[in-house]
Amino acid sequence: MSWFPVALNVTGLFILIAVLYWMKGRGFSFSSRVFAGLGMGIAYGLILHAAYQGQPGVVPASVEWFNLVGTGYVKLLQMVTIPLVFIAIVSAFTRMELADNTGRLALTVVAILVGTTAIASVLGIGSVSLFHLDATQFHQGQAEMQRMQELEQTFGELQQMSMPDRLLELLPANPFLDFTGQRRASTIAVVIFAGFVGSAYLGLRRRDAAAAETFARLVRALEGVVMGMVRQVIRLTPYGILAIMTRVAATSDYTAIWQLGKFVVASYAALVAMFLLHLLFLGAAGLSPAAYVRKALPVLTFAFSSRSSAATLPLNVRTQVEELGVPQGIANLAGSLGLSIGQNGCAGVYPAMLAVMAAPLVGIDPWTPGFLLSVVGVVAISSFGVAGVGGGATFASLLVLSMLNLPVGLAGLLISVEPLIDMGRTALNVSGAMTAGILTSRLAGRLDVDVYRGRGATGRGADAEAGVQVGA
Repeated sequence: MSWFPVALNVTGLFILIAVLYWMKGRGFSFSSRVFAGLGMGIAYGLILHAAYQGQPGVVPASVEWFNLVGTGYVKLLQMVTIPLVFIAIVSAFTRMELADNTGRLALTVVAILVGTTAIASVLGIGSVSLFHLDATQFHQGQAEMQRMQELEQTFGELQQMSMPDRLLELLPANPFLDFTGQRRASTIAVVIFAGFVGSAYLGLRRRDAAAAETFARLVRALEGVVMGMVRQVIRLTPYGILAIMTRVAATSDYTAIWQLGKFVVASYAALVAMFLLHLLFLGAAGLSPAAYVRKALPVLTFAFSSRSSAATLPLNVRTQVEELGVPQGIANLAGSLGLSIGQNGCAGVYPAMLAVMAAPLVGIDPWTPGFLLSVVGVVAISSFGVAGVGGGATFASLLVLSMLNLPVGLAGLLISVEPLIDMGRTALNVSGAMTAGILTSRLAGRLDVDVYRGRGATGRGADAEAGVQVGA
């Protein structure tokens, strides 16, 4: 394979990066540059996909270079995620944002996350019925069969872990290990550890006010440093989205997408319906859905393109605090808990759809009230255990299918369209976490409605997103 087309493709990407940088200099808003990066990435990726169909090695080689920008950006966001979660929650205690009602706020967040996940499962079931889907429509090629075998092996490992065991995995036996992010439940474990540190600070303040004040000053200094890192990384968002979407558009299997187009459309119908319900819930709370859409779109766009709720957490928290008026402590609780509990897309819509489609394979009528209620209940319960066993829609599906005694290998038949569907699921997961933070703040009387109704950073110029002190 010649190096010239690869060099040409990489040069094209950097020309587009230069265009985005020029837009920044011309005063284009942050959200405008994010959407410009999204659009240019899709267009450029489609061009590369069409241009090199006869040269199969060129696009993968080019993508390896694109990943320096796209994957590099995601890694930088992941770098600041754990420090952000820890220091912001501890700082909320020192600012008295989570003093005496931490447990009640956390329970409210969890209740909203799990409740909306149960509703999402109902919408997934409805979408299967509307589009008349069943498991026999899926193609079983070599890749699908291999994936099914892998899932069967994983299922054997899951059977050895009970639900109490999965819940115990959330606890931070070694917080220093969880600060490395090595466990899939690390983020939730850090939240719990930060809660203990914050509670200990409150006790210290009652016993030794001077020592407590010294600790509070140290936390505020660390918060300033961490938020400085977050702002530096967030400035790179338009460029990261450009590279990520170029990779996605250039490497997608459009033949498989066409063959499974009915399932893709049905999935997105349920995802969009659940997002509209998020807006309905906000409207019922007396808040403007339009304001939420305007301010949350850059965050949801990144979640859509990156397929990573964890990488989206800094943007998620920043937007809740600066744009939507959510207190720092509640924003971190909602964002962090939403990574592993009650994910509307991955743990709600998707497993419910697969369960209803798989039932006829074992002679179960999926439309009986008893079975449908069991699906919704199992989806809600299993959304607590996803973090303990690995996270993501595939593991959530394994849990639901296994608990209902359905063939777990069904999830492997969708491997070819998994990335495309996962983009929408991730965006819905993040929207669910943000909605939980807003509604919890509203119910607790802590939401800054003036900030929510105002235009916020997304309407104040090119780099307003980098110049506001989070939590100040």
